[in-house]
Amino acid sequence: MNRLVKKSVSNFFALKIPSKSLCTGVVKVPGSNVAEILNENEKENTTSNSIKQYDIAIVGGGMVGMALASFLASVPMTKQLSVAIIDSNPALSGSMSIKKEDPPDPRVSTVTPATISFMKDAGAWKYVEQNRHAYFDKMQVWDYTGLGYARYNARDVNKDLLGEPLFENSYHINNTLNLIIQDSDFKRTIYPLRLNSMTLNRSSMSLVEENMSSRESSSAQGQCARLQLSDGNSIYAKLVVGADGGKSRVRELAGFKTTGWNYSQNAIICTVEHPSENRCAWQRFLPTGPIALLPIGDKFSNIVWTMSPTESNQRKSITEEEFLKDVNSALDYGCGPHPTSSLSGTRDVFSWFQMDTTVSANESFEVPPKIT
Repeated sequence: MNRLVKKSVSNFFALKIPSKSLCTGVVKVPGSNVAEILNENEKENTTSNSIKQYDIAIVGGGMVGMALASFLASVPMTKQLSVAIIDSNPALSGSMSIKKEDPPDPRVSTVTPATISFMKDAGAWKYVEQNRHAYFDKMQVWDYTGLGYARYNARDVNKDLLGEPLFENSYHINNTLNLIIQDSDFKRTIYPLRLNSMTLNRSSMSLVEENMSSRESSSAQGQCARLQLSDGNSIYAKLVVGADGGKSRVRELAGFKTTGWNYSQNAIICTVEHPSENRCAWQRFLPTGPIALLPIGDKFSNIVWTMSPTESNQRKSITEEEFLKDVNSALDYGCGPHPTSSLSGTRDVFSWFQMDTTVSANESFEVPPKIT
């Protein structure tokens, strides 16, 4: 029996961010966006034995931040660096216990060859690959008009697979990267806290004044940033990495200007279970946006359904049974009929366009597996 595992909603939003260095001026950035120039006395007061100092502070312990940390831990040139990882997720302080029978994470990612190469270099890929994941060797795309459809198969191009593997974000990728770091002798400290404010120094570490009275004051004052955490304590870091997502606190506190706009679309994301394994990627284009059904392994598939904010708000408030009915309709007869011919069947209309017909182009339209 198929099963709806979890449902969430994501907003579609785009940002343009001009480049800017973190160490271009002496700026004290408190919790607000108001920047204030530090004077020399204030700079001297920031030097304290109680403030811990790190080579790198990574703000954000998600896939990006943990991937960077695991890579630093695996490279001889960087594994001796001291690193602070700042993230309020308590799971980073220990490993998550993941069982095969646990429901999958509704947020998944397609791992590209470049990412696979990166994870192999970090020593993480062999562990990530042991977790639940899926490749797909077929794809079917159609729309609500019923005018046609397109099918693709890996064998059309003499390949075994058509798409890169899909993995669950937090359960498998994040947990594996965390384990890699924990099992190494990497000098890292995890702060399960939030970043409250950030002070940026005018000079980088390479521009330390020669008349410093002691090595301690030279080291502390030359730091590139001072980070105040949500528990009231602070740390110094030569390099600050903002890996804290689309609404980055680091970006906000550093004063990076952004230009954004709303696409007026939301995406409902959920995971369903099938009676048999799904090896096909399905996508149907509807009047308000596409719905995709993507395999993630172990008889599970992930749904990404794009729609207007009004529709998404309505569907968030309905029952699970009503939602499953809507999903089945969207993947079947909803908004229009099944297509009766593939796109290659209209080639007589475009006789001037010569192309080689693949085996899958002549395959019949298939209805995606039902969700009950």
